[in-house]
Amino acid sequence: MPYQNKYLELLSQKYPTIQTVASELINLSAILNLPKGTEIFITDIHGEYDAFNHYLKNASGIIKEKIDLIFPNLSEADKNRLAFFIYYPTDMLNKYKEMLKGENFQKLINQQLSYMILLAKEIVTKYTKSKVRKSLPDEFSYIIQELIYESSSHEDKERYYQAIIEAIFLTKRESKFILQLSRFIRKLAIDRLHIVGDIFDRGPLPHLIMEKLSSMNNVDIQWGNHDISFLGAASGSKVMVANVIRIAARYNNLDCFEDGYGINLIPLARLAEKYYKKDECSLFIPKGLNVNYKKTEDLSFIGRIHKAITIIQFKLEHNLITRKPGFMLEDRLLLDKIDFNDNTVLINGVKYPLLDHSFPTINPKKPYALNKDEEEVINHLTQLFLHNEMLQKHARYLVQNGSMYLKYNNNLLFHAAVPLTEDRQFLKQTINGKEYYGRGLFDEFDRLVRSAFLNRYEKDNFDKDYFYILWQSGASPLFGKHSMKTFERYFIADKKTHKEITNPYYKYRLEEDVLRMIYDEFELDFNKSKIVNGHVPLDITKGDQVVLANKRIYSIDGGMSKEYADRTNIGGYSLISDSHAYFLVSHERFDNYQTLINQEKDIVSITRSEELNTRRTYIYDTNKGTELKEKINDLLQLLEAYRNGTITEKK
Repeated sequence: MPYQNKYLELLSQKYPTIQTVASELINLSAILNLPKGTEIFITDIHGEYDAFNHYLKNASGIIKEKIDLIFPNLSEADKNRLAFFIYYPTDMLNKYKEMLKGENFQKLINQQLSYMILLAKEIVTKYTKSKVRKSLPDEFSYIIQELIYESSSHEDKERYYQAIIEAIFLTKRESKFILQLSRFIRKLAIDRLHIVGDIFDRGPLPHLIMEKLSSMNNVDIQWGNHDISFLGAASGSKVMVANVIRIAARYNNLDCFEDGYGINLIPLARLAEKYYKKDECSLFIPKGLNVNYKKTEDLSFIGRIHKAITIIQFKLEHNLITRKPGFMLEDRLLLDKIDFNDNTVLINGVKYPLLDHSFPTINPKKPYALNKDEEEVINHLTQLFLHNEMLQKHARYLVQNGSMYLKYNNNLLFHAAVPLTEDRQFLKQTINGKEYYGRGLFDEFDRLVRSAFLNRYEKDNFDKDYFYILWQSGASPLFGKHSMKTFERYFIADKKTHKEITNPYYKYRLEEDVLRMIYDEFELDFNKSKIVNGHVPLDITKGDQVVLANKRIYSIDGGMSKEYADRTNIGGYSLISDSHAYFLVSHERFDNYQTLINQEKDIVSITRSEELNTRRTYIYDTNKGTELKEKINDLLQLLEAYRNGTITEKK
């Protein structure tokens, strides 16, 4: 009881009188009965900033849907024009300033403003005035509130309403006003954004995605294995530094680190030139859509860098794997299995010829030893990653807003898999002498990631090893496979050696008993809760099953990365959850936004699945509702304490 009184005394500092407590109780009780806001789930962005940014701007098709609903009599061309004034206001203003002059331009802008205000009126109905005010731009806060909360149906109000619009034009603030109003609409169209893993790698602009996310409220991230790779590099794991650079070279995206983060790769380039100058490095020439095949000399240069950092990574893996036995990684140690006389490698008792046998930096007697140049380069790069301000800011954001999994509004979000065994049980993994499985394994890995990052400047912090384990271990919930065959894909022609066996989770998750076991482990409601994950690109247009287990699992990686264009016809999925239903939406592959603006025609987004709620969902059904109920309970106790004299009202 003394502890409770201390807590209530602290609470009374914020609510010093019976009146302030009662007012807040009324406010919170009202909020509980508002409809739940719209949540959007996106996964596997893989550096595709332009596509991701467009999905944010059009709220995965929600804004256009609202326009269709509110303005049924507008032509399709007028609806599209309004939509693009909301998505890309600056570009549209510039476009029409060139096309129209004087009164015609003013007439168009006046029309767009009127439409946007009506749209804003509709969108704010889900929110309290307090939340709306917090979302408003300071410069136009009062004006927008007047326009969205005042009815224009009465004649006097209509004049007042029109006077505001005219004053905006008179003061030449119409362009700035449209810009701020469009941002306001976009901000309130999405109440919560869930990124279900893999912001990084393959695509060229993950740093811009991180800048965008950092500017937003109400975002959570469930780490993917590519995010963990980035976090590991930012935490000073040398093997993960090598890994992120290797992947960037593989897709010809080294500019991401050089231009995006300002990390100097010249020492690595010098090492590559020194040892591989006469090596064609043909197996390491970048592949994919980000390659300009006319610049063959440049590509050879990237190929040499690619090979140099790959060999460094293979060497670095040895000490880590021997430090952390039991994580099913021993089969990744293959440099000592190479026969340098006949240029073969021994894997599982079978000898395979090597496609490339130029290894000038490998000492056959000590194949895992870095030479002096390699050691200097990786040490230098690691320090650059550890002390890069922008990169560290992004890593800190990932740690603060991310997690191994999230339970939110009765749903479970994680990137890849809940590791299982072939006998349909949770895979058990020993970490530091203690056994973990199921939810406990997720929780322990989550703790280790945070510990490794927060202690990243300590010299002997071997918790950093877990970034590599989460990147490609068979025990990793973020990888979901038995083994990553990086060496084999580079050096062996026989594609049987490339095969990566998926975790039994993917085979058994459709079985009700297994799914109930997972639901019970994470304390989910089997009749209401959903599992949302990504990691495996699926194309519903090719017959892939995306909505699984009687709509209990949504596997929503649609291959947003352009590098998946040969595997999926679509450009990604968005799962949308509002107060009425769940919608799975597939998006046409995104090219560039300038083409869309010129044509004023959005990418095609098709609803692939719709699941109506049995009743509308309100705030009291959500995570936020649980928090508010707890606060209401605390305030009721404070109210009682005031009334019985336990605590005295403040002035």
